[in-house]
Amino acid sequence: MSAIDFTLGSRRLASVPRALSTWSFTLEDVLAGTLGPAPQSGRDGVRVLSAPTARLADVAARYPGFVGGARQDYRRHYIDMTSGFEAYLARFSGKTRSTLRRKAKRLAEEAGGYTVTEHRTPAEIEAFLAAALPLSARTYQARLLDAGLPDTPEARRAMLEAAEADRMRAFLLHAGGEPVAYLSLPVTGATLVYAHLGYDPAWARLSPGTVLQMDALERLFGEGRYRWFDFTEGEGAHKAMFGTHSAECSSLVLLEPTLANRTLLGARGAFDAGVSGAKSLATRSGALGRIRSLLRG
Repeated sequence: MSAIDFTLGSRRLASVPRALSTWSFTLEDVLAGTLGPAPQSGRDGVRVLSAPTARLADVAARYPGFVGGARQDYRRHYIDMTSGFEAYLARFSGKTRSTLRRKAKRLAEEAGGYTVTEHRTPAEIEAFLAAALPLSARTYQARLLDAGLPDTPEARRAMLEAAEADRMRAFLLHAGGEPVAYLSLPVTGATLVYAHLGYDPAWARLSPGTVLQMDALERLFGEGRYRWFDFTEGEGAHKAMFGTHSAECSSLVLLEPTLANRTLLGARGAFDAGVSGAKSLATRSGALGRIRSLLRG
């Protein structure tokens, strides 16, 4: 079972369940512009995740008669890891590199030092989950969007099986005697998949997610194993800052043309248009930052 959400900033206001199958595109699919086999539709339709925007007409053609909606267009950010960590750092401006160093120094000074642990093996992933799951439950992603680290037997089993095959990388940042940020990265072929990043909101002013991201990237570049670091679907300042390239992608749902589904998509379209108009007004008035802070509170 899936759901079509009505969200305002980082807060879900309503969620309407629908039985959908999922057609998800890898970064390699997007860069090659290939579609591959389409999944069989669920009872209500299909959720399409991060398809190449230029191929959306071909995607829709696989489900003739279905009604499309809840579409989001965005840049899918990724890192080209073929040039090494020093070359990656060189792409940042001197000011940004200084800011990144300052964030790490400030965290170390105010926390009395910090450490980053790396988790690969099944036993290490078990230890990672024991520390990260309680932390994830405190993040705004988990509280407001149900987008925290998944805590189900199926998700645990998938992570442990990936670790058994050396296809899992996870990291924890520890400060003040406790874990304060986590990063979970399944490995698909030569691609690291940015699955989950979270941090304790009590530590937000010290940017633990940014500090952890940079530490993890240096280690991952050092392996010399990966070609891409895929930030997956959706925009975000964090993704835009760390990514070296981007591809135009879209996510949407294709639903059976029932009256209920048409009404739902119409309501979602009207809601999105209202949010977009309000966001434009808030941006012009300078209130957008304050509103985002309130929504995350």
